[in-house]
Amino acid sequence: MAKDILSNLTPAAGSRKKTKRIGRGQGSGHGRTATKGHKGARSRSGHKFKIWFEGGQMPLTRRVPKYGFTSRNRIDTQIVNVETLEKLAEAKKIGGAAVTPELLFNVGAIAKKNIPVKILGNGALKSKLEVSAHAFSKSAVAKIEAAGGTVTLLS
Repeated sequence: MAKDILSNLTPAAGSRKKTKRIGRGQGSGHGRTATKGHKGARSRSGHKFKIWFEGGQMPLTRRVPKYGFTSRNRIDTQIVNVETLEKLAEAKKIGGAAVTPELLFNVGAIAKKNIPVKILGNGALKSKLEVSAHAFSKSAVAKIEAAGGTVTLLS
């Protein structure tokens, strides 16, 4: 076998495939209709379906019901219930330190740091806690203060 020289290099057998040359006469094997079949939109020149075209069936945007309203000014908040704070206090995950969104994130009570936190009043609270959050429900404030804790609103 001859030594491999740059001028003798060829692709490995079977690694290159000939491209399908369309519309180059009968001898090419792809002449006449040029692989487009007979009649119909796809056989015509200049044809191009829109990206959302579904072959004439009712389009998705018309099939899906449209109702309700979504406010553009909606502020998403992460919710933490008073019972969750109590469970964390019992498990000694939140000690004597003030309960802040950062602490709740580190403990795993909330999923994201940069989304505001709202404390809701579902459940009972016995532990005395200093809670800081972006929003509180009236029942949550009442329960925290009844347990001897304090509430701080973050901006």
